[in-house]
Amino acid sequence: MVTQGYSKYQITPFWSNGAYRTLDYIREDFNDPEQVEQWLAQGYENNFTGDMCDMRSTQPGWNHRFIQQFERFGWKDIGTSYYRMMPGTMLPTHSDLYKKYVELFNLQGQEHTIRRAIVLLENWQPGHLLECCGDVITDWTAGTVIEWAYDTPHMAGNSGTTPRYTLQITGHQ
Repeated sequence: MVTQGYSKYQITPFWSNGAYRTLDYIREDFNDPEQVEQWLAQGYENNFTGDMCDMRSTQPGWNHRFIQQFERFGWKDIGTSYYRMMPGTMLPTHSDLYKKYVELFNLQGQEHTIRRAIVLLENWQPGHLLECCGDVITDWTAGTVIEWAYDTPHMAGNSGTTPRYTLQITGHQ
């Protein structure tokens, strides 16, 4: 079942800049080796992922407010992951696989219920890029949310000079 599409909306920022900037970020390889092989064959350099701080690590004290917000939207089993994309990082167009999430919440065969939201934690900076369904998204303000269905193609990049900070929220309905 194809459920591609996205919505864009705004939430009022309640977070502090300092708290997400100083998290214990780690770099993990992109979890689809076949996709990485295709990107390399297309000429991309192997700098595909940013640094993440997911729920296995300490997150800011106000993180629960994001979870409560998305519970009000009807989401269940919500996971959050802060993401720092340094200058020179490109995550080419892809659709997320949610392998660990599907396994953790026993959603095999129900992947179409999964939702993903990206909260842009800071105002847009030159060189910061997000694309969803072929629409380029720039010039955002802190609190802009891009939300999509599980298999929606998207990409992100940072050709600027400052880190790009986002919060990735995953749930299902």
